[in-house]
Amino acid sequence: MSSDALDRRPQGATAATVAAVGKVSEAFEAIEEVRGRLYGLHRLVGTADLALGEAVEMLRRAGHDELADTIDREMVGRNVLPGMWTFQIVEAFDAGYYADFQRIEKLVRDELMGGQQHVYEAEMKERERTKGRHGHEASPADLPVEDLR
Repeated sequence: MSSDALDRRPQGATAATVAAVGKVSEAFEAIEEVRGRLYGLHRLVGTADLALGEAVEMLRRAGHDELADTIDREMVGRNVLPGMWTFQIVEAFDAGYYADFQRIEKLVRDELMGGQQHVYEAEMKERERTKGRHGHEASPADLPVEDLR
């Protein structure tokens, strides 16, 4: 394949357009990370809530019923945001802001890059890599057979 595998720029696309589309993709990649962190929040809050429920039972077994009742009443199963558990936060984000951002990023790529992803990065790789040097191949197809084992 060689560097042809990195040639993704549609005919007529300027360097300025490639850079601008790359910036839109960079922004969306940040939102992808935000989405992952929201799912992390969802899992961690759920884990904490379940652990707190276990702690309530342990406090009861240890004879601390009043304190256990307070924790159970005030914290276990509580909304994280008004009216919402974390699954609702994730669902609202996915259906709203995330879906819209994903649609816009794809629209920009489709209209300006013929749907190609990572045009900016592919061109950067071609500029930055040391051609002919091991570890700097353009694609897996350029690797020596022994490296594929």
